[in-house]
Amino acid sequence: MEMKIAERIDRLGTETAFAVSAEAAVRAATGAKVYPFHLGDINLPTPQNIVDAAMKAIRDGKTGYCPNGGIPALREALAADVSASHGVTYGMENVAIQPGGKPVIGKFILALMNPGDEVLYPNPGYPIYESQIEFHGGTAVPYSYREGKDNFVIDVDAIERSITPRTRLLIVNDLQNPMGAEATAEERARLAELAVRHDLYVLLDEAYFELRFEGTSASLVREPGMQERSVLLYTFSKKFAMTGWRLGAAIAPKPVADVIAKLNVNDESCSNHFVQYGALAGLQGSMDGPRAICAALKERRDVCVDLLNRIPGVRCYRPSATFYLFPNVTGLMARLGLDDYEEFRRLILTETGVSFCSRLHFGRPLKGEEERYIRFAYSGIDVDQIREGLEKLRAFVASRIG
Repeated sequence: MEMKIAERIDRLGTETAFAVSAEAAVRAATGAKVYPFHLGDINLPTPQNIVDAAMKAIRDGKTGYCPNGGIPALREALAADVSASHGVTYGMENVAIQPGGKPVIGKFILALMNPGDEVLYPNPGYPIYESQIEFHGGTAVPYSYREGKDNFVIDVDAIERSITPRTRLLIVNDLQNPMGAEATAEERARLAELAVRHDLYVLLDEAYFELRFEGTSASLVREPGMQERSVLLYTFSKKFAMTGWRLGAAIAPKPVADVIAKLNVNDESCSNHFVQYGALAGLQGSMDGPRAICAALKERRDVCVDLLNRIPGVRCYRPSATFYLFPNVTGLMARLGLDDYEEFRRLILTETGVSFCSRLHFGRPLKGEEERYIRFAYSGIDVDQIREGLEKLRAFVASRIG
């Protein structure tokens, strides 16, 4: 008998970056050298104070169920930390601890979107937005970015044109994956005005808010009328190099935080108990570990940007935050006589071992797109390997186009 899978699964997307990772792993298993720029994992150690606190919690018996919205001490500490960094006031009642940042996306949609509602989301962008909107019966309406002087900028005019009476939610990924884009003060003000005028609820995905190399992050939540309509996506994965620990939070108006905590009961019961004590130590302890992580990533960024910009037909911004680069490779692909992203990606992997994702891994291409982009994540590769891999890429290009 053929198993009949539920129809909704046809609407469920995935992260195709993992397919690139699997392809690179197959190549590496043959003994070929691979330079992994494809996946946004971190090969830097979690700070020792976090590890020690989690291990102590295990020894102390913190291995059973805990409150579904998170242990009170962590909720209080995170509310205080985000209040200080964002210039707004949150209490523990606004915090629902999650098993990672990703669950916040689905629970935001479940809590606030009805089937048939339209949701504005960034494209290129994190592919789980589109997947979760469509899986839960919404209509995913993309908005995009364009190249600016120093970085990519949000096409706010296009967002405004896309708003209809059915539009209910807006997803904003500031300090963005895959572009490294950061909203300007003017963009934040315009986005807030649109959200308030059209009564939109907003997901502020700020996974990289504190992972920056210059300047200071500013949040859309500080704009007039935004705190009461916004859900912040917080994750411990980036700042504390805790990707595999799976811990994050939704920070929201109390009625929404309560709904998200209720969804926890149905989905996971609670987040991992002893891991929360490690995160608490991270928030309350020395910041030497996070500073070291940021310094290492900054060095990687600078090496990547400098080497990429030396390759003919490539131009690359130097974002002040995240660990992603989104170089324009339109000229390079043209010089190589290539128009297909996958043909280009596989050629580079085969000839040089450099493995990366392309624009195709971050949403369906939009009508009228002409420029070509690829994404480099430098969080999982050391500086010496960055140099070696990108020098091989530069030498290969020189051999092909002179």
